[in-house]
Amino acid sequence: MEPKGSVLMQRYEMGRLLGQGTFAKVYHARNLITGVSVAIKVIDKEKVYKVGMVDQIKREISVMRLVRHPNVVELYEVMASKTKIFIVMEYARGGELFHKIAKGKLKTDVARRYFQQLVSAVDYCHSRGVYHRDLKPENLLLDENENLKVSDFGLSTLSESKSQDGLLHTTCGTPAYVAPEVINRKGYEGCKADIWSCGVILYVLLAGYLPFHDQNLMEMYRKIGKGEFKFPKWFAPEVRRLLSKILDPSLKTRISMAKIMENSWFKKGLEKPVVIETENNELTSLHAEGVFEVSENGGDSNTETKQLQAKPCNNLNAFDIISFSSGFDLSGLFEDTIQKKEMRFTSNKPASTIISKLEEICKCLQLKVKKKDGGLLKLEGSKEGRKGILNIDAEIFEITPHFHLVELKKSDGDTVEYEKLLQQEIRPALKDIVWNWQGEQPQQLQQEVVQEEQQSSLTDQI
Repeated sequence: MEPKGSVLMQRYEMGRLLGQGTFAKVYHARNLITGVSVAIKVIDKEKVYKVGMVDQIKREISVMRLVRHPNVVELYEVMASKTKIFIVMEYARGGELFHKIAKGKLKTDVARRYFQQLVSAVDYCHSRGVYHRDLKPENLLLDENENLKVSDFGLSTLSESKSQDGLLHTTCGTPAYVAPEVINRKGYEGCKADIWSCGVILYVLLAGYLPFHDQNLMEMYRKIGKGEFKFPKWFAPEVRRLLSKILDPSLKTRISMAKIMENSWFKKGLEKPVVIETENNELTSLHAEGVFEVSENGGDSNTETKQLQAKPCNNLNAFDIISFSSGFDLSGLFEDTIQKKEMRFTSNKPASTIISKLEEICKCLQLKVKKKDGGLLKLEGSKEGRKGILNIDAEIFEITPHFHLVELKKSDGDTVEYEKLLQQEIRPALKDIVWNWQGEQPQQLQQEVVQEEQQSSLTDQI
């Protein structure tokens, strides 16, 4: 993408490839004026538009502009061409904390120091209205002085993203580090979810392995939901008490950041970082719109905007895929009963084929079809039923470019009429495009989810 030794924007000499993800590559580079080493994330605009990741990239840039802390990777500048976005960041020479943990558990003092720096950084993010939502050792980097640096804010959110109930509702993160209320999909507090992840990280630093781990994904989620884990025999009593308060599945009783920082074990040998407050004028452009409007040679960026609006369907992360399948229904961990008014199926056909098939069926059944944004179709009956006109929402979610999940859900009308129409008419007519109906062959779907998560890193895109 960017050959080693090439000069970017007449300012940076590009070096070796440090890492890559689905939509971006990260390179080591050198500032030609100062000689300072930097890391440059090069994002392919076309790929971002195709999968509807524009808002996520804007959010990542906005968050990095907003958060300036010694233990957070610093954003130096953002540049853009017609086809690429270049995010110039602080270079963490020590690499990922994950590689250090992979060699085994850390000494208590070393683990505590990393945990102190992590808590300081995350608490500062929270004070700025930023919730990371994907804290894990792979996203914690080390500089040349072994200082921790929180990175990868691709799944972070700002406090403005909260719903009217004051909670966040987007399910994201990495399975072993995610809080039970995030799996629950009923809304959660970003700060409490981050605290849980910090607790899992502390456990891993001291133990060398995860507190919640099982080859069976559903069993691991069950353990997380119940807060079931065991302490290694070498964990000191004060560490056990602290972790029990952090890894508390109850939001009401889980410890706060303020209480963690008051803990006697936490405060031992604590070095408070010097935080330089961000000037107000640095926060004036939090939505990072410009990077998607820049074009070379006076080119028009409207084409790209149209590509974004024409996106046929929504994206799912691994948690959505799992929780949308009855074979992996997590509701039992959190609720006694649940009423089902929807049916779902997976298909290995393109979204356009699925939409055409649904339109064909609706024409035969004399149902009106209205297309909405994000892959949503409204199917409306032509006759008045027992409880008014029957309305069905058909929503298409993209799991991979060649694999989709479709949800059919009654939004209005009589449930009995809906079930009869679905089972006797719609379901049989869909057989040519259905790969798997909800509740059938769940193990096969689980294997597909796990395989896709490993290959494409659906919940850990950079």
